[in-house]
Amino acid sequence: MRLFDDLHDLTIDEFHQALRERRLTAVELVDWYLGRIEAHNEPGAGLRAVVTVNPEAAQEAAACDSFLATHDQLRGSLHGVPVLVKDQAETAGLRTTFGSILFDRYVPDSDSTVVARLRQAGAVILAKTAMCDFAAGWFSSSSMTGHTSNPYDTTREPGGSSAGTGAGIAANFGLVGIGEDTGGSIRIPASFNNLFGLRVTTGLISRFGFSPLVHFQDTPGPVGRSVADVAKLLDAITGYDPNDPFTVTASAAPNAGGYARAVDDEAPPGNWRVGVLETAFGSDTNADALPVNRVVRGAVAGLQAQGVAVTADLEIDELANWISGTSVYAIQSRADITDFLSRRPHAPVSSFDEIYASGRFDPLNDLFHDIAKGADTPADDPDCLRRRLDQEHFRRLILNMFATNEIDFMVYPTVQVLPPTHRELAEAKYQALTFPTNTVIGSQAGLPALSVPVGFSDGGLPVGMEVLGPPLSEARMLQFARAWELAAQPRVAPSL
Repeated sequence: MRLFDDLHDLTIDEFHQALRERRLTAVELVDWYLGRIEAHNEPGAGLRAVVTVNPEAAQEAAACDSFLATHDQLRGSLHGVPVLVKDQAETAGLRTTFGSILFDRYVPDSDSTVVARLRQAGAVILAKTAMCDFAAGWFSSSSMTGHTSNPYDTTREPGGSSAGTGAGIAANFGLVGIGEDTGGSIRIPASFNNLFGLRVTTGLISRFGFSPLVHFQDTPGPVGRSVADVAKLLDAITGYDPNDPFTVTASAAPNAGGYARAVDDEAPPGNWRVGVLETAFGSDTNADALPVNRVVRGAVAGLQAQGVAVTADLEIDELANWISGTSVYAIQSRADITDFLSRRPHAPVSSFDEIYASGRFDPLNDLFHDIAKGADTPADDPDCLRRRLDQEHFRRLILNMFATNEIDFMVYPTVQVLPPTHRELAEAKYQALTFPTNTVIGSQAGLPALSVPVGFSDGGLPVGMEVLGPPLSEARMLQFARAWELAAQPRVAPSL
């Protein structure tokens, strides 16, 4: 039994058990996390993962403790759980910057649906986390916070755009975290920070109150140090929302609200069949890709040793062309961001064009220049229509691979390279539209995907493996990840 002299890597179940046994209070846990943030966000490790600490966090935790003392029961499934929320989600009465210095004084009047559901489940909104300007990139480059650092090597990137959530949860700045994923912005930070990060089937979680990038690809999602924590967080935020028509998907989800129960129902490794997507690996002759390949191939061998049925050498012909041909960021994002801002009368700007004209965005966010050329009305752009149709063709191609090979999931490196250094980004080694991340496969094919931690390079850098599944397969993906977690014990905390 944990005595809680050390709260590192605490889980939701452990926390709630300790609350019931009066060995820990929500206030004590919030204070501990705030102490970690104070010690390592700007000073110490200098992670710059947190943008804004909620000044009411201790008061919210105290209300949870009072409720438990009065009623002898928890308020909800996330009673007292301190949550880090990506600063892409609007929070009533708490500054929301969207990663932009232009919004350093913007305080929304209402919560995003996800934040409202967190509160309803009893969670404590602990802090808002760093992201690149309007989530337009794979890294942490932000006009608001500069670079966020990777807690496993502070000279390197934690990945983006959910950079602060990834670095913060890895570094024990909070118990669980909320990210947002358009092309990989949950899964890249999960891979780079030794975490579990889930991109759900679009529409399973409401996007209302989140700034968009590509509205038909955008989805919030959970990030955690354990599969059980990810499942519990997912249960709290999934569901239909009349403010987001895409969430009719949640009405059809077979396991909505039951993901934690599904994870508890352990499925033995012999139940699973996976295919290895060989064309998603970088070349072994590439010094940047080779360390990732070694770790992921080792994980695949580990799956086989556990009894998982593995189909090797699956290929998607011309995968690079499929990825580039289904990319719509440069066409769609300008209109989507403008639509969002135009609906906020108290926002400091009302369009993407105003942001771009101001020049007040991080210069490393090269995608901004492509977005600025986007169509006024993407639906009238023939190239946008062609790319949307190709996304459907891409989706059907992958689903046929699941069927013909009789597999549950495909696996491959989440990202083909290790976390870049800040210097490499400054030298423009990587650009947004050519960065070798495999996360765009799921995003642009409209399929759910989960990044699972599978080990470390020889230099101690985390490596993730992506698990790609059919639509609404989140429960089975989490069961599969739980089986891996139990066998491999992949979590290793960083030393700050």
